[in-house]
Amino acid sequence: MKLTRRVLMAAAASVTMIASLAFGGPANAKPLKIAAIVQSLNTEYNVLWADAAKAHPALADGTATLTILDGRQDVLTQSNLFDTAITEKYDAIIFIPVDIDAGNDPIQRAKQAGIPVFGSNTVVSQVELYDSYINSNDVEAGELLAKAVIDKAGKDAKLVLLEGMLGQSAQVQRLQGIQNVLKANPGVMLLAQNTANWSRAEAITLMENFLTSHGDAIQGVLAENDEMAVGAVEGIRSHGLDPKKIPVAGVDGIKDALDAVKRGDQAMSILQDAKGQAQGAIDLALNKLVGQGYKPRAAVWDANGGTLAWNGGKEQHYYVPWLAVTSENVDKVLSGK
Repeated sequence: MKLTRRVLMAAAASVTMIASLAFGGPANAKPLKIAAIVQSLNTEYNVLWADAAKAHPALADGTATLTILDGRQDVLTQSNLFDTAITEKYDAIIFIPVDIDAGNDPIQRAKQAGIPVFGSNTVVSQVELYDSYINSNDVEAGELLAKAVIDKAGKDAKLVLLEGMLGQSAQVQRLQGIQNVLKANPGVMLLAQNTANWSRAEAITLMENFLTSHGDAIQGVLAENDEMAVGAVEGIRSHGLDPKKIPVAGVDGIKDALDAVKRGDQAMSILQDAKGQAQGAIDLALNKLVGQGYKPRAAVWDANGGTLAWNGGKEQHYYVPWLAVTSENVDKVLSGK
């Protein structure tokens, strides 16, 4: 069979159309390059965030690529990673900062290089630097966990507080929420507080030190994240006490904390939606890069059956709701229903 020039051109056009449909854009268009600079891949929440981000549908269909860059819980490392992303000409950066103030300057450098920056999870103090950001209200989280412990321990309880890494927005804002509740409950006494740097291992040691200093006087434990809550439970148990008798509450909803809630060793875990924050941030970045007509893909948005109003991606700030997990709903949360 003799192939005419017209037939060959038609065949080429068909291939082009198929490629365009498969990748959501022009056949030869390069995928948009997104870098996510996270706090540390040694923390379970950041791993959950990264895994959720990598599952965004836009990565599977070739619309974008995502590179996760580990900040190693270090301000200088994160700053250097911004320089790497700028040099390698990424189209957008998603940022989970280690420090609420130190993260401002790297964002400014990226913006000067023409790279938009989107926030997720923790934030910087100059939030106006973000093109937009998505997280959960950490002041509210602090209030929820303090109320949960006081409800169990009593209005005149003596408590201890395990804080996250000092200077991170989650630590600053969750502490503010805790202090709001303590001011409203003047009978409650805070016996001691110190940082365990979001670390389970450090929390075990710190809790044991608290118990050595204050003994049976401790009637409840406020932990600014679940890694430290789980560590506090272990510290209580290793001290020969029953964690079921000393209410502990934490934040994030990691698996070990949910299991502890199920056993009755932890009074509450306040679940933070890692998937909603991660995939929501990617949608915000793609909305900026693709432009008018972009349709968000994350399940968190109302357009996809979620609880958060997309509103055309026009808002600068989006709050993903918390979920308080107690013995009453932990089985449902663990089963994923």
